[in-house]
Amino acid sequence: MNSPSRVISFVNAGHFIDHYSMLIFAAAVIIMGPALGMAYSELLPYATPGFVAFGAGSLLTGWLGDRWSRRHMMLIFFVGIGASMISVGFVQTPAQLGAALFAIGIFASIYHPVGTAMIVSYADRLGREMGINGVWGNLGVASSALVTGVIGQYLGWRSAFILPGVVTIMIGIAFAMMVVHEDRKGSKQAAAQARVAKKDMWRVILSLLIVVIAISTTFNAVTVALPKLFAERLADLTKSPALLGVIAACVYVFGAMTQYTIGRLLDRYSLKTVALPLSFMLAPFLYLAASLSNLPLILVSIGIVMGAFGQVTVNDAMVGKYTSEEWRSRAYAVRYFIGFTAAGASVGLVAWLYEQGGFVTMLHAFAALCLLAIAAAIILPREIRTPQAA
Repeated sequence: MNSPSRVISFVNAGHFIDHYSMLIFAAAVIIMGPALGMAYSELLPYATPGFVAFGAGSLLTGWLGDRWSRRHMMLIFFVGIGASMISVGFVQTPAQLGAALFAIGIFASIYHPVGTAMIVSYADRLGREMGINGVWGNLGVASSALVTGVIGQYLGWRSAFILPGVVTIMIGIAFAMMVVHEDRKGSKQAAAQARVAKKDMWRVILSLLIVVIAISTTFNAVTVALPKLFAERLADLTKSPALLGVIAACVYVFGAMTQYTIGRLLDRYSLKTVALPLSFMLAPFLYLAASLSNLPLILVSIGIVMGAFGQVTVNDAMVGKYTSEEWRSRAYAVRYFIGFTAAGASVGLVAWLYEQGGFVTMLHAFAALCLLAIAAAIILPREIRTPQAA
C-alpha cells in the first residue's frame, strides 16, 4: 500500500511541472528569436500543436489511466515531459522545435485526467486536497515566466528548458521508487461519501457541461487579457511593465488562496451550497471592470480572479464526488477535453471582441456568458449524504 500523503505530494509536484512546462516557451521565445534568426511572430505558431495535444490527448491518457495504471501513466508523465523539455534545449531547426513542443503537449496531457483522479482516490478530505493541488498548479503558472527569464538571462534559453527537464526526470525516478501500482477500487474514499439520486444524474452532467464551457472560456480569456487591460487602464498609476507584472501576479495570488478556501468549504458543506453563491461573483465583477481603471480596477480584478479560480475547484470536485473509481480518469479526460477546447477558442474570441469595441465590449460579453454559471449551480441537485459521511 502507498502512503496517501506521499502519493498526493508527488501528484501536486506534477501539477506544478505540468503548467510550468507548458509556459516555458511563452517566456523563452522572446530571447529565442534572435538566437534562431526568426521573428517573434514566426516562432510563436510552433507552440500551437503542443497546446492542441495538451487538450486532445487527455481523452486517450484518461482512458489508459483507468484501463491500465494511473501510477504507470504518471511515471510516463514525469520521465516523458522531462525528456521533452531537455530535447527543446537541443533543437537546431524550426521543425525540430515544433516536434519537441508537441511532445511536451502530449506528455502534459497525461496529468489532469490521471493526476486529478489519483488525488480523489487517495484524499481523506477531498475539498482540501483539491484546493492545495490547485495552488500548486497556479504556482507553476506564476513561476514559469520568472524562472525562465532568470535562467535565460544568465545561462541562455537552452538551459531554461534543460535544467527543469533534468529536475523533472529526477522527480520521476523518486516517484518510481516510492510509489507502487495499487488497485484503489475497494478502498475507502472521501469521494464516496456524497452521491445524488440516479434519476438526477442528468442534472449533474448538464450542470458540469454548462459551467465547464462558461468558466474555461472566461478563465482563459481573463488570463490572456489581464496584462493588456492593466497596461491600458493603470496608466495613471504606473507605466512600468515590471510593476504591472507584479500587480498582475499579486492579483493571481488571491485566486490561488481562493482555491484553497473553496476546497476547505467543500469538505464542510455540500457542493451545491458552495457553488451557488460562488456562481454570482463573476458576472457583476466582469461587468463593473468594463468601466473602471486604476485602483478600483485592481480590486474588481481580484474579485474576477477569485470567482474564476474558485469555480475551477468546484468543477474538479464535482467530477471527483460523482464518478466511480473505475471511470474517474475517463470522466476527468472528458471534462478537461471540453474545458481546454473552450479555453483555446477564447483567445480568438478575445481578439475579435476587442476589435469590435475594446475591453468594454469584451468584458460585457464574458459577463453575459458567466450568467450560465448561475444557471448551472441552480440545476445542480442536492446531495444524498451516506451514513459514513454523517
